[in-house]
Amino acid sequence: MFQVFTSLADWATLRMGLDINTHLGQAVHFFIEDITKIFVLIYVLIFVISLFRAQLSAEKVRDYLSGKNRWYGYFLAVFLGVVTPFCSCSSIPLFIGFIAAGIPVGITMAFLISSPLISEIATIMLLGMKGAGPLVALVYVLAGMVIAVAGGWLGDFFRLEKWLVYKPAVTGVACSCRGNIKQRVKELVIYAHHFAWDTLKGIWLYVVAGLLVGAAIHGYVPVEWLARYLGPQNPWAVPLASVIGAPLYANHVGVVPVIQALLLKGVPVGTALVILMSITAVSLPEMMMLRKVLSWKMIGAFLAYLIIAFIAVGYLLNAIL
Repeated sequence: MFQVFTSLADWATLRMGLDINTHLGQAVHFFIEDITKIFVLIYVLIFVISLFRAQLSAEKVRDYLSGKNRWYGYFLAVFLGVVTPFCSCSSIPLFIGFIAAGIPVGITMAFLISSPLISEIATIMLLGMKGAGPLVALVYVLAGMVIAVAGGWLGDFFRLEKWLVYKPAVTGVACSCRGNIKQRVKELVIYAHHFAWDTLKGIWLYVVAGLLVGAAIHGYVPVEWLARYLGPQNPWAVPLASVIGAPLYANHVGVVPVIQALLLKGVPVGTALVILMSITAVSLPEMMMLRKVLSWKMIGAFLAYLIIAFIAVGYLLNAIL
């Protein structure tokens, strides 16, 4: 499926007169293969997901959940988190809309956690990446789902709605999609194209930056250096990974190439995924936006839960994989 991108990188590297066995050749090959693959995947996947997003509103979710089991609501929230916003900050408007629509706080928290934590694009990228593959993609999705569902349950168990600051107005849906079937399909396609293209234009710089870092790690960073700080020999590698990732802010497409490079250098799966999860799900901009809706107590509890959960998952994955 992804061989075409490898072949393109082989051809381009050869045309540049570079030897794939050199540090520079490996870095350039890594960059070309992944940047073409990622840009194509982003556009196609966001286009498809946008068709679903155009039909979504907080009121529809609330009405659908009425009378249903709370656990069903947690898993539905996780599903919506996977297929909707693209990074932590872009998930906030929908989260606010869910709160305003009267959806239980546990379900909204499950969405808030899963939305930036589990990315369909990151999953597809991990599936096709050397050093990762189906197993890494699967444990990434399952770990994120467990963390999100457990977080939602804890939100309801401790009745954290008392720490909400206020309930703002609900935001609408970008695509009206009225008229006959042909017209609605046309509007949906136009909407999905514009959303996918605008998303790509908005993140391309992050993609390039992440790939440059990943290519440098892949081509030049010594395995011994990484093993010393993030390798299995360091018992504090997992907490260190969470500390490294938490203050940073990036979306999945910029981080996953770096994670791939770390995996190829021998960093354990659990440690690498902790970096991915902490960078994408915990960020200073997200916390500042959440302050409009949540009290500092709830933000503190939210952060503490995620960091502890990431560390626990990291140690568990390193022990069993």
